[in-house]
Amino acid sequence: MKRIALTVALGVLASAQAQKVQVPIPIGVALAQTSNTALLGQEQVIGARLAEKFINGRGGINGTPIKLVFQDAAGDENSAINAFQNLITKSAVVGIVGPTLSQQAFAADPIAERAKVPVLGPSNTAKGIPQIGQFIARVSAPVAVVAPNAVKQALKLDPKIKKVAVLYAQNDAFSTSETGTFQETAKAQGLDVVTVQKFQTTDTDFTTQVTSVLNSGADLVIVSGLAADGGNLVKQLRQLGYKGLIIGGNGLNTSNIFPVCQKYCDGVIIAQAYSPAQPSAANQLFVKEYRAQYKKDPPQFAAQAYAGVQVMVDALRAIDRRKKLSQWDLDDLRVELNKQILAGKYNTPLGELRFDKDGEIIQKEFYVAQIKMKDAKNGSFVYLK
Repeated sequence: MKRIALTVALGVLASAQAQKVQVPIPIGVALAQTSNTALLGQEQVIGARLAEKFINGRGGINGTPIKLVFQDAAGDENSAINAFQNLITKSAVVGIVGPTLSQQAFAADPIAERAKVPVLGPSNTAKGIPQIGQFIARVSAPVAVVAPNAVKQALKLDPKIKKVAVLYAQNDAFSTSETGTFQETAKAQGLDVVTVQKFQTTDTDFTTQVTSVLNSGADLVIVSGLAADGGNLVKQLRQLGYKGLIIGGNGLNTSNIFPVCQKYCDGVIIAQAYSPAQPSAANQLFVKEYRAQYKKDPPQFAAQAYAGVQVMVDALRAIDRRKKLSQWDLDDLRVELNKQILAGKYNTPLGELRFDKDGEIIQKEFYVAQIKMKDAKNGSFVYLK
């Protein structure tokens, strides 16, 4: 009798401890709202908030609203880890969109993996992100797919290019991954990589690196860094006399670099995983909403964050049609959500998306843009063909 009573008591305790899903449905967003990385994260926050407004304005998840729970992941690993831990344990989110940097993802994603909480990386393009675990996916195409397009476009603009100088932020996992792709692509195109220069994302003086570039005789420079350091590097390259084409990596893919490199941003070539001209209905709605609020075209980082929230919500809708979300235990829903994310097909501002079994994005369309500055602080990305 005592054993039966104990078994019953444990069963009651277990059911009492099973946490139900909150309403509105909480989705975690862990992005860089402070630090130098905020130049990228600010655009992502805008994209995520637009998605929340759009989704809730059209009935949420089959009548149930969502609520984005924001945590500042800043630009370092510890901040991302703390953001993930707070979202998982304190805010009881069903899934997480974030973090901003690949470097942070390698540190924070394993926490979500152990807790069995699905993660969608909005801008984690380094090699190996989806392989962190079965609960980790990304809506950001890997650098190995996107970056080569910029080199090929530079050769279209100037077929005489022979010598390439490569510079990258050695303390950033994404930049280290990206520069490897750039160097492989340059060599595959028959170009000579004449110098490889390293720097830190915290650096502000690039005289040593620029001097090496000028001495190398390079007629193409490729920069892999983040917005603040990359923008300053571009500026100093031009100020010290470099005249050739410059390719910027994905970390420079934001209008927030315009005030950094100012008029010297003009002409920088950057490969894109997004275009405002992408003709899908989902994108044209997104562009309309963004333009109405911000009076300019949406950037890639905003579109990818929007897509991350949308994918999570579309997957939740599919689950809700089978069994109302409010009836799920939180842990079970997180596992089911992860399965549904990987099983679905999504019409997003990035175009049609789906995922392979590892959580790697399958995306069809990519672009290349060139920065055109109107004055010292204002410019735009002009898409090239």
